[in-house]
Amino acid sequence: MTERTAALIDDVPATAVPSAGRFPPPVSVRGLPAGLVRTARPRQWVKNVLVLAAPLAAGRLLSAHAVLQLAVVFVLFTGCSAAVYLINDARDADADRAHPVKCRRPVACGQVPVPVAYAAGGALAVLAPAAAGVLCNPDTAGLLAGYVVMQLAYCVWLKHMLVVDLVIVTTGFLMRAMAGGLALGIDLSRWFLITSGFGALFMVAAKRYSELVLMSRLAERAPAAAPAAPTVGPQPDATAAAAPAPPEDSEGSEVGASRALLGAYTTGYLRFVWQLAAGGAVLAYCLWSMETGASPNGWLPWRQLSMIPFILSVLRYAVFADAGSAGAPEDVVLRDRALVVIALAWVVLYVLAAVNR
Repeated sequence: MTERTAALIDDVPATAVPSAGRFPPPVSVRGLPAGLVRTARPRQWVKNVLVLAAPLAAGRLLSAHAVLQLAVVFVLFTGCSAAVYLINDARDADADRAHPVKCRRPVACGQVPVPVAYAAGGALAVLAPAAAGVLCNPDTAGLLAGYVVMQLAYCVWLKHMLVVDLVIVTTGFLMRAMAGGLALGIDLSRWFLITSGFGALFMVAAKRYSELVLMSRLAERAPAAAPAAPTVGPQPDATAAAAPAPPEDSEGSEVGASRALLGAYTTGYLRFVWQLAAGGAVLAYCLWSMETGASPNGWLPWRQLSMIPFILSVLRYAVFADAGSAGAPEDVVLRDRALVVIALAWVVLYVLAAVNR
């Protein structure tokens, strides 16, 4: 079953996906602590690395105090996102039990009782922002509290509003990018906010577009139960045996039970959104680099040179977006070797720009 689920995107005919009534419940129960950790979605924690964005842009990652403070912010943001996942899964437990994939979630299968999930989520939702007020500053605490409220509103209500759902998920990424700067008292420039906002919208819209493409492919295969078509477009790593299962989280549940509004979008509209966002991110970053690096120090204009890998990374990610295989952004970013190399080149150039300014 694991291999068939992992190959859902391109390799499995519609008849291979069991109906909700026939899907077997999980057999192994690893205990309450393990279930709570699984519900917190550890694979999604990589998103919280965005707390480094503002300090990296400002060149404030070279002190032990900054590193320690950012580690605290990372942990607290992870706690806030875990709170949202716990409450979301507790709220959707009954519906998840009838779903062929979501029924394996710890809350849905009974590994984590619903009251325990609500209690743990509520505790984290209160304690994480409160701890930020003590360990960081009021601005960071306010941002984390706002994030929790916004995401809970998304789970209950806002995810049913066309376009608003895109804005909410994009804002969640933008708030991650802002958190590190607020914790260190960094003034966030307008160029940083514009670039981060458009970059987040690019990835969110590309994710939605890929999910809609996948849903359309599954719908086409279902009536005739025909063999799966060959893979369309590149995969994040040509050496990988199969694509990983789509992620499960309140900001991006698996396509097997697509969002309430996913079918209301069209591929043309979502393609327009991610192309517009990609262009906006590139333009904002280039203007930012030219403005802040107008008088280069050191041997070369490092800030302007960083535009090259930034543009290449957007173009490379757009390949997966265009092919409809960007449904799991963390997998694309971490598994595509070319994209990893381009990102490392950008980091090197940006660090050199920060050191030599």
